[in-house]
Amino acid sequence: MSIQAFISPQTQFYRLPEPYLLESGFDLPQVDVAYCTWGTLNADRSNAVLVCHALTGWAQADAWWGHLFGPGKALDPTRDFIVCSNVLGSCYGTTGPTSLNPATGRAYAADFPEITIRDMVRLQARLLDALGIDRLQLAIGGSLGGMQVLEWAMMFPERVGAIAAIAVSGRHSAWCIGLSETQRQAIYLDPLWQDGYYDPESPPAAGLAAARAIAMLTYRSWANFEERFGRQHANNNPNAPFTVTEYLQHHGRKIVDRFDANTYVTLTKAMDTYDLSRDRGDYPAVLEKIAQPTLIVGIESDVLYPPIEQQQLVEAIPNAKLAWLPSPHGHDGFLLDRDILDRFVVDFRAAHCANCEMSYK
Repeated sequence: MSIQAFISPQTQFYRLPEPYLLESGFDLPQVDVAYCTWGTLNADRSNAVLVCHALTGWAQADAWWGHLFGPGKALDPTRDFIVCSNVLGSCYGTTGPTSLNPATGRAYAADFPEITIRDMVRLQARLLDALGIDRLQLAIGGSLGGMQVLEWAMMFPERVGAIAAIAVSGRHSAWCIGLSETQRQAIYLDPLWQDGYYDPESPPAAGLAAARAIAMLTYRSWANFEERFGRQHANNNPNAPFTVTEYLQHHGRKIVDRFDANTYVTLTKAMDTYDLSRDRGDYPAVLEKIAQPTLIVGIESDVLYPPIEQQQLVEAIPNAKLAWLPSPHGHDGFLLDRDILDRFVVDFRAAHCANCEMSYK
């Protein structure tokens, strides 16, 4: 499966009419945004919902969060106008390291500038401007998507009616930064890396696969691995690899088929810069400024963004509700236990989205 396979015929593209200035001061001369929409924008443009994707996600939200789409569900195209755009710096259509650098005529690769979550959110706002959307009824996302959602509440409070941030904190911890750096080091040590420049036909597959294997250990949980794999060997053959080994190798091969190493480095570095309080003041005091009705979903078995981080958010955000996802799957529970998550969001929207034309019950 190729990266292009995730850019479907339903994917649309918006090109900014002028260069895009990043927080770093770098001007990206040409920026394209890949996005998908579902439903119809109503006459007064009041039914828009923004979905923000996670690290290796893409604009087709119904492909990875399909259980949340449908009549009566959290994301209802018969009621909502749903928008999901591929983030800045990714490799699924929006400008990133795999995009053509107009100055050189070849891919940016390692020359793609450092970006932040705020750069991603401002670009999303530009897309919504182009779509004629002044206000969002809801912004929702998990993990990296949750970071974007919380930044939306801080950066554009007048444009967001409610937010749902799932399996995330308000700032990247030393634990998360260390894990990301470990994954990047695995990429850097690949002989094909060569400081970020490589033949697209011969990418640093071993390094990216190793990075993904490390990540998978943080996306799941001890209990999940014990129940699913234990000390089993493939085909019950004691001379064969452990099944957990084959599982990690499988996910390593999958990421190589569908993702780009420079993109992985760019996005994990952007996540490391994430801190809602950066240049805004004391962390709890900054969280207190989030006035929107807020749904925070934590996962009890999440070792990447542990429950204490969601508790901190709810204790400081004035109008926040905390829902615990009782998933054994760890961080990936927000992608796997979708029916429970759907009910959380449906109930939250029923209580807090006053402008909805249809019942959420």
